[in-house]
Amino acid sequence: GGDVVVRRVERVQGNIVDLLMPPLSPGELLVSFVAGAVTRAWLVGAAVWIAMLLWPGVSVAIKHPLAILYYGTMGAAMLALLGVLTGLWADKFDHMAAVQNFVVMPLTMLSGTFYPISRLGEPFHSISHFNPFFHLIDGFRYGFTGHAEGDLMLGALYTLGLTLVLCLTCWAMFRSGYKLKA
Repeated sequence: GGDVVVRRVERVQGNIVDLLMPPLSPGELLVSFVAGAVTRAWLVGAAVWIAMLLWPGVSVAIKHPLAILYYGTMGAAMLALLGVLTGLWADKFDHMAAVQNFVVMPLTMLSGTFYPISRLGEPFHSISHFNPFFHLIDGFRYGFTGHAEGDLMLGALYTLGLTLVLCLTCWAMFRSGYKLKA
């Protein structure tokens, strides 16, 4: 969200050059953007978790910390890369809103966040397994509850593969100077 807006504003105002001037490779730029987003995601998540610990009657016990670590990091990295991709591609704020409204939001709402996908009839139950957000949420939820609706290993490999594709796409865009160089 916020990182996308920053990249777009930087391009519009012309100060993206401040980020492109240091002798950093496309990979170093990409790693810095993603690492910043992942760090912020984990800090916000930790703050929310601590606040929930302090709330009377709320249990936030962790059953599988590695699942939380993997799926939390993978979700943050995937969304960071989608944000970088959108920030580089978008020519207007409306383009960024379109990605948020027509890609991120539907994938989130159709991921089993608010309902078990086992309640869905076919073909929607099967289609849900192609939604990367389903796997991210299912794996993260498994870390807390110990219950998963999908195949966790398949979900881990699927989200890793998609994240690598996004990473390579963003790297190629930085490397080529896509919409960054005059």
